[in-house]
Amino acid sequence: MSEETLSRSGTARALGRAITETPALRRGMGLTVALAGLGTLIQLVVPIAIQQVIDNDLLGVDEVDVGSVVGTGAVALVAMFAAFLVRRQALVRLANASATGLSELRVRTFEHLHRLSILVTEAERRGALVARVTSDIASIQDFMDWGGVGLLIGVAQVVVAMIAMLIYRFDLALVVLAAVVVYTILLFWIQRILSRAHDKVRKRVAQSLGAMGEAISGLPVIRAYGAEEETRAKVADALDEQFKSEYRTAMLGASLFSSAELFAGLITAAVIGIGVVTGTGAEMSAGTLLAFLFLVNLLVQPIQTLVETLNHAQSAGAGVRRIFRILDSPIEIDDPEVPVRLPAGELDIEFCHVDFFYNEDAPLFADLNLHIEPGTRVAVVGETGSGKSTFSKLLTRIHDPVDGSVMVGGVSLKSLATDDLRRRVTYVPQEGFLFDTTIADNIRYGKPDATDEQINAAIADLELDAWLASLPGGLSTPVGERGTQLSAGERQLVALARAWITSPDVLVLDEATSAVDPALEVQTRRAMERLIAGRTSVTVAHRLSTAEAADEILVFDQGVLVERGNHNELLAAEGVYTALYADWVKGTAKVD
Repeated sequence: MSEETLSRSGTARALGRAITETPALRRGMGLTVALAGLGTLIQLVVPIAIQQVIDNDLLGVDEVDVGSVVGTGAVALVAMFAAFLVRRQALVRLANASATGLSELRVRTFEHLHRLSILVTEAERRGALVARVTSDIASIQDFMDWGGVGLLIGVAQVVVAMIAMLIYRFDLALVVLAAVVVYTILLFWIQRILSRAHDKVRKRVAQSLGAMGEAISGLPVIRAYGAEEETRAKVADALDEQFKSEYRTAMLGASLFSSAELFAGLITAAVIGIGVVTGTGAEMSAGTLLAFLFLVNLLVQPIQTLVETLNHAQSAGAGVRRIFRILDSPIEIDDPEVPVRLPAGELDIEFCHVDFFYNEDAPLFADLNLHIEPGTRVAVVGETGSGKSTFSKLLTRIHDPVDGSVMVGGVSLKSLATDDLRRRVTYVPQEGFLFDTTIADNIRYGKPDATDEQINAAIADLELDAWLASLPGGLSTPVGERGTQLSAGERQLVALARAWITSPDVLVLDEATSAVDPALEVQTRRAMERLIAGRTSVTVAHRLSTAEAADEILVFDQGVLVERGNHNELLAAEGVYTALYADWVKGTAKVD
């Protein structure tokens, strides 16, 4: 379903789709509905008891039969208690189903987010994506927990009460039915306005979460440049817009609830007036009128509840629509139905007629063809925007080509299972992302079952023992959120150890030495050399000293592979690489 279609779809349709596509919400729904209806049917004992007591035991008799009154009252009391138990069971069943089903929906949404193209997730702010699996689903759960059972019981109660009124007094029942129809039309009209209002609220909530998340993540930069006031103003504006949207929506909801109170009063007054004027004899006894008024209350009370539920339903419907906008986003990079395994041993790399673009009007690669022999150390260089990082992302299948194929070991990446690709081809980004845990746990992301002994062996193989020993907690040293308790160079060392422990056959590195503090640069370069040794490697070189040591250099210029060869060959050619190298030596190269 497209975003445009979702934006037009009503709340009932959105919630219906959520129930349809979430098996746990549907499981046992028939019995839950039956229990809700049974509870309402049991309640009909009360108006019948009222009529019997008034007409037979109180009015037109010489002496009140206290025993009959008490007995009938006892039956009514037992019926009310039984109705309470039955309706409570319906509530418990629905609450359990909603908790289970929405937990499944939250997990499904989260997993889908992780499988979406990087281009899709980068187009949205992190706070907005977090809102999908937090506040959006929380709004649905609020509705299901409190409004869902009320909706089931309320609808059943309205239907049963209407049928009973038709049996008691057909003409008065038609008056009530006409009033209910008119009020229902009014509700549908207000519902459309509320639906748009709640959509706007969910959008504003996501925007404010994004603004606050950005302000917190960028706190060091904000303080460094003294941008506190501007940032506070930006967050305040986002929160103010959220408040205005929520206030307008609350006003609409309050108006809707007030209309329900007005409707209840008018319909009760109409029934009493018409009943008194037209009622005569046995056709409209006092007991019948009071029983009918009880049925009116039985009808009006759930309508008032349904009106309040409608307000929660709009918020839930808005959350559902936003969630399904994510779930309807196509998975561009997915495992094949019958994956091919990579051959054992060293792997070569081949780009065959590869086309790629971020924007159709500005293609980056057009008919790119190249082959890299197994065990070759390759450096990729070029000015900013030349396609270096995109080349590495195509090689690790973070992006897929628009046309053509990327081959590793003679197998197209699209034919590989993701676990096989990640195990054999490892990517080390320019800034290694660290999770808010220990150094050991961050290294273990490369191999979840790695023991501390294996991690220590990896540190030793990369000759990082001295660095690890300098840390107060060794492998147990916490790194902080996004690794902020470590320096940029130390974060890169952890990322290199994480890559080493996976034992990849092809290594793709987006060089980060430009961000490494000088004290760790030697250790970083030594660790990188040991990591690359004996493997096919592709390094996006931001410092051309890395390119000097490579077996082969690929030179890109605006998405075109313009030169390839080793350092000496390219210098002798006096082409693009020569100019880049001369600028780098003078410290002016734009290769970041």
